[in-house]
Amino acid sequence: MPYPNEVAALDALSEWVSHRVRHGGADGERLSTMGVTPTRHTTLTGTVALVTGASSGIGAATASILSHFGADVVLVARRKDRLDAVAAGVEAGGGSALALECDIADTGEAPAAVDKAVAQFGRVDTLVNNAGIMLLGSALDSPLEEWERMVALNVLGTLRVTHARLPHLVRAAEDSPRGVADLVMISSTAGRVARPGAGAYALTKFGIAAFAESLRQELIARRVRVSIVEPGTVDTELVTHLRDDMREAARSQVASIEQLQPEDVADEVAHIVTRDRRVAVNEILVRAGKQTW
Repeated sequence: MPYPNEVAALDALSEWVSHRVRHGGADGERLSTMGVTPTRHTTLTGTVALVTGASSGIGAATASILSHFGADVVLVARRKDRLDAVAAGVEAGGGSALALECDIADTGEAPAAVDKAVAQFGRVDTLVNNAGIMLLGSALDSPLEEWERMVALNVLGTLRVTHARLPHLVRAAEDSPRGVADLVMISSTAGRVARPGAGAYALTKFGIAAFAESLRQELIARRVRVSIVEPGTVDTELVTHLRDDMREAARSQVASIEQLQPEDVADEVAHIVTRDRRVAVNEILVRAGKQTW
């Protein structure tokens, strides 16, 4: 029989999905202006969640739903105006948000952002490593600079934020009434299957999966759960970073299917972090219904 807090979490998640169906909301910007606020729940009350890449897409949707469950949220990304819009939406819904302009690919900025979050809220219980970039193209034709950009953000940025955050996660797990902290990596189906034209991107995502698995084993005894979410194609601005020819090819590939929405991925993150401490959901693979790759 489910424990009461699990029932509350499941009810809250169901209400969130129902609200989204009724009122829309395809990204963080729309979530901040929907005008109808769903009832907040207390599953994550007293906790603090830090989300990278929170200015749009999956990051913005994740921050919004974690706030809906009661967490104070720290929004980290480069675009301050977009961060402020997401933060305003969180606060309009009764939540508390801190927007931090930060390029996690920069050596010194990630630790500084974590320090600011702890100074504001005193703790960090949940880290969602979402920031990333996808640059596709033939290995023969791709500029080396594109590969280096992906490694700098997808790998080194994630390592920097995680390194700065791990001690806080351990401390949060020790003194939290929930008795657990969470580290969630947003990866990709490209972290499971490598495809032509996506070799360097797959390298970053396969690498993050290996990193997450090692951390999972290492941190079990410290009550820090480590999870990885691997979305298929999602309707975000990720493809806008591609070169013109690759952008059109990517859009053509998904033209005949209904892509996942950012909130679909955010729902999976919420499912992971609202479980009772006895439950560890270590991996979720979620594709669009008609996606074959």
